[in-house]
Amino acid sequence: MSTSVAGVLVSEGLITGDQLAAAEATAGAMGEPVLNVLVQQGAVTKKDVVRCTVQAAGLDFVEIMDVPVDPGAMTLLTGDQARKYGVIPMAFDGDVLVVVADSQTAMNWQVRDDLQAITRHPVRFACAMKTEIQTRLNLLYRAEAELGELVRDMLEDEQAIDILAPVASTSDAPLVRYVNLLLNQAISDNASDIHVEPSESNIRIRFRIDGVLKEMAPAPKEIQAAIISRLKIMSDMDIAERRLPQDGRLTVVSRGRKIDLRVNCLPTVWGEKIVMRILDNSAAQMALPDLGYSPENLRKWRTAYERPYGMLIVSGPTGSGKSTSLYATLNAVARSEVNIVTVEDPVEYRIPGINQVQTHAKAGLTFAAALRSILRADPDIILIGEIRDHETAQIAIESALTGHLVLTTLHTNDAPSVITRLTEMGIEPFLVASALECATGQRLARRLCTKCKAPVEKSAAELAAVQFESPPGITPTFFEPVGCTSCANTGYRGRLAMHEVMTMSEDLGKLAVRNASSEEVRAVAVEQGMRTLRQDGWLKVAQGVTTIGEVLRVIA
Repeated sequence: MSTSVAGVLVSEGLITGDQLAAAEATAGAMGEPVLNVLVQQGAVTKKDVVRCTVQAAGLDFVEIMDVPVDPGAMTLLTGDQARKYGVIPMAFDGDVLVVVADSQTAMNWQVRDDLQAITRHPVRFACAMKTEIQTRLNLLYRAEAELGELVRDMLEDEQAIDILAPVASTSDAPLVRYVNLLLNQAISDNASDIHVEPSESNIRIRFRIDGVLKEMAPAPKEIQAAIISRLKIMSDMDIAERRLPQDGRLTVVSRGRKIDLRVNCLPTVWGEKIVMRILDNSAAQMALPDLGYSPENLRKWRTAYERPYGMLIVSGPTGSGKSTSLYATLNAVARSEVNIVTVEDPVEYRIPGINQVQTHAKAGLTFAAALRSILRADPDIILIGEIRDHETAQIAIESALTGHLVLTTLHTNDAPSVITRLTEMGIEPFLVASALECATGQRLARRLCTKCKAPVEKSAAELAAVQFESPPGITPTFFEPVGCTSCANTGYRGRLAMHEVMTMSEDLGKLAVRNASSEEVRAVAVEQGMRTLRQDGWLKVAQGVTTIGEVLRVIA
């Protein structure tokens, strides 16, 4: 089969005969299949190999993210059935149901027989990439309809919403299935937070997707107590305590992955509000180039974190990606010969090989107390989740001055304000000037969907109205969001960061010592080559990866 597939690759012009001969020689020496060698060498993509493989087997290959799906065909399988088999009923060819599956599933006769029995139609397979099938499945089979049915079941049966009843604790109970579906839908939508908010008449449910809250179908007021209690039990909270805020944590399994959620319960006038932060560990494994750093900003930041000591601060408001940037920096500096210790509240992502400390204020383990102990544990690199008070800032500064590399975050509007904020906390200005090596300001904007973004012309008057500055050496290409199935009709998919990286210099140190304002610090930093947040945003717009509206939404 591999020989015939390789022949198809050559005949379609995807590889040359010389490339095939070289790959065959390498494959013979390594004992690897020829197709694997071609992919490893970058001569051909995995998708091309799969496409030619299924075509050689007499099957059709489809780009499932782009082709329309017949709603009538979809109704023949429930969401659970489609996910169980990993298939999408796409269309009818006469009486034959065309089902899209990955190549392995398409060769499984048992799956074919099962689908024919369920749908009562003859089934013909077409093939697509497995990852794309999973993505399209989550877009096509959303949980709203099933959630609505479960709500009706709970309203018809009072015992179903009695959290103490034996039936409510079983995995098949409507309440349990409702909460599990809600969590899985949020994870499938790549949401970062789930808001369950009681109001006067119902329960408002919203997902934060790419930094923007999106309204979901509300739930009736009658099941409010059951849903809140169920989430508190899953998060190991006290369900009897309804007057005080509580924090918890839970773990769910979604599509074979373990996902942690950090849960906060806040009493409001209409009942307890639950906010769940979805902690996907893939964010902690990101590399710095994936975060949107421009080459010049990345060079400055790399120069700072490769130093053996000093303080590096990432600043910005809540939800601006500061922790992700710190974890990506840790991944860049982590190696077996250095001892890395972190102090966090809470520990969001567990990272192998790094000593992570969770603060516990009630037990007396504050940031400052933990830092004092850490300094006796022979650390080389210290990560402090956030500087919140004078004592923590003082110990962090002293650590940076005594041979440690300190990574931390600070809540300020921009990088120049870091200096003034530290002095406001009571740190001596000359210590700030000596310890601080680099400060980064950061914001997150939504990234345009590459599948559907459309070019758009901008007049000189429009650009002047928003004070757009064209980056030197780049001819701007403007795009606007459109919306497609790949991005859930939002026009955006994913986020990217905009940065300003301020490297400390002798001039900036002098400004710090004489307590200069952040405006004075900014002016000197810009003179020395710092690209501001707004300028970095305009660079991303000119490159066609986001829009002017997104930059204006997140940067003043």
